[in-house]
Amino acid sequence: MDKTFTPSAIWAQRDSIVYLTIQVDGVQDPTVKLEPTSLYFRGVGGPEKKIYELTVELNGEIDPAASTHTVRGRDIEVVLKKTKEGYWPRLTKDSTKHHWLKVDFNKWKEEDESDNDELGGMGGMGGMPGMGGMGGMGGMGGMGGMGGMGGMGGMGADMDFEKMMRDMGGIGAGGKPNFDDMNEPETDSDDEEPLPELE
Repeated sequence: MDKTFTPSAIWAQRDSIVYLTIQVDGVQDPTVKLEPTSLYFRGVGGPEKKIYELTVELNGEIDPAASTHTVRGRDIEVVLKKTKEGYWPRLTKDSTKHHWLKVDFNKWKEEDESDNDELGGMGGMGGMPGMGGMGGMGGMGGMGGMGGMGGMGGMGADMDFEKMMRDMGGIGAGGKPNFDDMNEPETDSDDEEPLPELE
């Protein structure tokens, strides 16, 4: 019987879907079988044309008919549609730490972040696990996870920037720039009293 190897995989999730990327370079003849509570993969790939096989007992239930997989040059991306919305505490049914499985930080999103870009995009950049407090910028589309930068966490897109600038003295009524203080004569440094000479 041919020896099989476990492929590396990365995963991320949203409220209603799970992303699982199985990393096998140049995979040939892949088999992906989806069941309501499990996933099976088998394929030949890599420079040594090894046989890779993976069975995952899932933490929750999925809809196999609504789930998809795409074979690409370096990996197989599987999108699993959850039957019930809500975040899973982990991908696998058992709580064992699996050496072959890691978090996909490019797609990861915390449960409390904006979910405007469910199918990917830049929103996947934010909310890495263990880095809590990175609140999103509300309705600003794909930039959901970048709101934690510079203390801007949770800043809604409906914030009145005109009012904020007016309060800071930068914009006058009607949204026009305020140049009132520009008519005041500037003091020339030559008009100041000279410094005493050094002895």
